[in-house]
Amino acid sequence: MTSRAETRKCEHHAHPSVVQPNKPALLKRLNRIEGQARGVAKMVEDDRYCVDILTQIAAIQSALDALAMQLLESHTNGCVRSAIQSGDGDAAVDELMTLVKRFAR
Repeated sequence: MTSRAETRKCEHHAHPSVVQPNKPALLKRLNRIEGQARGVAKMVEDDRYCVDILTQIAAIQSALDALAMQLLESHTNGCVRSAIQSGDGDAAVDELMTLVKRFAR
Protein backbone atom coordinates (compact mmCIF):
# COMPACT_ATOMS: atom_id res chain seq x y z
CA MET A 1 0.00 0.00 0.00
CA THR A 2 1.40 3.38 -0.99
CA SER A 3 0.71 6.42 1.16
CA ARG A 4 0.13 9.92 -0.18
CA ALA A 5 3.46 11.01 1.30
CA GLU A 6 5.27 8.24 -0.56
CA THR A 7 3.72 9.20 -3.90
CA ARG A 8 4.35 12.93 -3.71
CA LYS A 9 7.23 14.54 -5.54
CA CYS A 10 10.09 15.14 -3.14
CA GLU A 11 12.45 17.91 -4.03
CA HIS A 12 15.39 17.82 -1.64
CA HIS A 13 16.15 21.54 -1.51
CA ALA A 14 12.62 22.91 -1.95
CA HIS A 15 11.25 21.20 1.18
CA PRO A 16 7.73 20.88 -0.21
CA SER A 17 4.62 20.64 1.89
CA VAL A 18 4.09 17.02 2.89
CA VAL A 19 0.94 15.13 3.79
CA GLN A 20 2.07 12.74 6.50
CA PRO A 21 0.92 9.15 6.34
CA ASN A 22 -1.03 8.24 9.48
CA LYS A 23 -1.52 11.93 10.24
CA PRO A 24 -4.34 11.30 12.76
CA ALA A 25 -2.13 8.90 14.73
CA LEU A 26 0.76 11.39 14.71
CA LEU A 27 -1.50 14.17 15.96
CA LYS A 28 -2.92 11.90 18.66
CA ARG A 29 0.62 11.11 19.85
CA LEU A 30 1.56 14.80 19.84
CA ASN A 31 -1.54 15.70 21.83
CA ARG A 32 -0.70 13.01 24.37
CA ILE A 33 2.87 14.32 24.66
CA GLU A 34 1.55 17.86 25.07
CA GLY A 35 -0.69 16.64 27.89
CA GLN A 36 2.25 14.93 29.54
CA ALA A 37 4.29 18.15 29.37
CA ARG A 38 1.43 20.11 30.94
CA GLY A 39 1.29 17.46 33.64
CA VAL A 40 4.98 17.91 34.38
CA ALA A 41 4.50 21.68 34.64
CA LYS A 42 1.70 21.10 37.14
CA MET A 43 3.91 18.70 39.09
CA VAL A 44 6.60 21.38 39.34
CA GLU A 45 4.01 23.98 40.29
CA ASP A 46 2.67 21.64 42.99
CA ASP A 47 6.19 20.98 44.37
CA ARG A 48 5.99 17.26 43.63
CA TYR A 49 8.84 14.88 44.42
CA CYS A 50 11.74 15.31 41.97
CA VAL A 51 11.97 11.59 41.15
CA ASP A 52 8.31 11.56 40.10
CA ILE A 53 8.87 14.57 37.84
CA LEU A 54 11.99 13.04 36.33
CA THR A 55 10.10 9.80 35.69
CA GLN A 56 7.49 11.74 33.73
CA ILE A 57 10.19 13.61 31.79
CA ALA A 58 11.74 10.25 30.83
CA ALA A 59 8.34 9.10 29.58
CA ILE A 60 8.00 12.25 27.46
CA GLN A 61 11.48 11.74 26.00
CA SER A 62 10.61 8.16 25.14
CA ALA A 63 7.37 9.25 23.47
CA LEU A 64 9.20 11.93 21.46
CA ASP A 65 11.84 9.41 20.38
CA ALA A 66 9.15 7.01 19.17
CA LEU A 67 7.44 9.81 17.26
CA ALA A 68 10.73 10.91 15.70
CA MET A 69 11.47 7.34 14.63
CA GLN A 70 8.05 7.06 13.01
CA LEU A 71 8.64 10.31 11.08
CA LEU A 72 12.17 9.24 10.13
CA GLU A 73 10.84 5.96 8.77
CA SER A 74 8.18 7.78 6.78
CA HIS A 75 10.78 10.19 5.36
CA THR A 76 13.08 7.33 4.42
CA ASN A 77 10.34 5.34 2.72
CA GLY A 78 8.98 8.42 0.96
CA CYS A 79 11.41 11.22 0.12
CA VAL A 80 14.67 9.31 0.33
CA ARG A 81 13.40 6.37 -1.72
CA SER A 82 11.95 8.75 -4.31
CA ALA A 83 15.22 10.71 -4.52
CA ILE A 84 17.25 7.53 -5.01
CA GLN A 85 14.91 6.32 -7.74
CA SER A 86 15.13 9.67 -9.54
CA GLY A 87 18.93 9.75 -9.38
CA ASP A 88 19.09 12.38 -6.62
CA GLY A 89 19.99 9.94 -3.88
CA ASP A 90 23.31 11.37 -2.71
CA ALA A 91 21.84 14.58 -1.29
CA ALA A 92 18.88 12.75 0.24
CA VAL A 93 21.13 10.15 1.89
CA ASP A 94 23.39 12.91 3.25
CA GLU A 95 20.35 14.65 4.73
CA LEU A 96 19.10 11.35 6.16
CA MET A 97 22.44 10.64 7.82
CA THR A 98 22.45 14.12 9.36
CA LEU A 99 19.04 13.34 10.84
CA VAL A 100 20.12 9.93 12.11
CA LYS A 101 23.18 11.47 13.80
CA ARG A 102 20.95 14.06 15.46
CA PHE A 103 18.91 11.30 17.10
CA ALA A 104 21.73 8.84 17.84
CA ARG A 105 22.75 8.70 21.49
